[in-house]
Amino acid sequence: MSAVRTVLGDVPPGDLGVCDAHDHLFFGSPRLPGQELRSVAAARAELRAFREQGGAAVVQWTPYGLGRRAADLPPLSRETGVRVVAATGLHQAVHYDEDTLAGLRGRLAEMFVSELTTGIGVSGVRAGLVKVAGGFHALDAHARWTMAAAAEAHHATGVTIAVHLELGTGALDVLDLLCGELGVPPHRVVLGHLNRSPDPVVHRQAAESGCYLAFDGPSQAHHATDWRMPDAVRALADAGFGDRLLLGADTTTAAARSVGGGPGMPYLLRRVRPRLVQAVGEDLVGRVLRENPGRAFAVAWR
Repeated sequence: MSAVRTVLGDVPPGDLGVCDAHDHLFFGSPRLPGQELRSVAAARAELRAFREQGGAAVVQWTPYGLGRRAADLPPLSRETGVRVVAATGLHQAVHYDEDTLAGLRGRLAEMFVSELTTGIGVSGVRAGLVKVAGGFHALDAHARWTMAAAAEAHHATGVTIAVHLELGTGALDVLDLLCGELGVPPHRVVLGHLNRSPDPVVHRQAAESGCYLAFDGPSQAHHATDWRMPDAVRALADAGFGDRLLLGADTTTAAARSVGGGPGMPYLLRRVRPRLVQAVGEDLVGRVLRENPGRAFAVAWR
């Protein structure tokens, strides 16, 4: 039987509730100095604010080595009443030093599987997805290495693979690699950041493969395309792909949190949801927030 693996245990996909399908409670990268998400108190406040807007679940895409704070996730979930899904995986090479990457050579897939089945470090918290990343309109050797390891983890566990698309590009190359060469079923792939490259032809081609398409934001860095997101969602819904769509807030810096003066997680439900209701109707938006995430991340764990 399929289940979504949360930090407090597996739950039926229909029990997930209103879900932010791509976000970060904790995150830290040398590319974002001084903007790390490290505060447990701020994460707790953000989850509570999200809960007040009707939120029930958050999928954290923070992978290995970027400050996941896995041990802090279960108590935060208990205290706030918001289900949390943790990730294993590896981001782009620029987020790591050479020693860290060298230490993972030859054991990356094994590490992914261990974090999915045994737990992340000494925390014992089991991840519920693998997060990897592509490059700008291309897949370099690092991306191919991490995606090959993610595919191995999928074949061992059935897990969903969530992909950071750099500026929303490279979707078709990712699908060619993961679903073509590496044999991952498309419905086990989530493509993130498609709102950052609002190309309706690519969106349609990706949707036709059977994968899930995540629209996440907003952010100052990508505001130039934020306003086009409702049109992109409507075009996909009109083409019959409403069951493939996911929504997330993707909070990656302290300043972007609602408790830091930014939009944060609550904005997804406070402002994005009613705007999308105008574009595609309340019924579809409800299904995108409630039903689609459960299907996207539910796995018949092996």
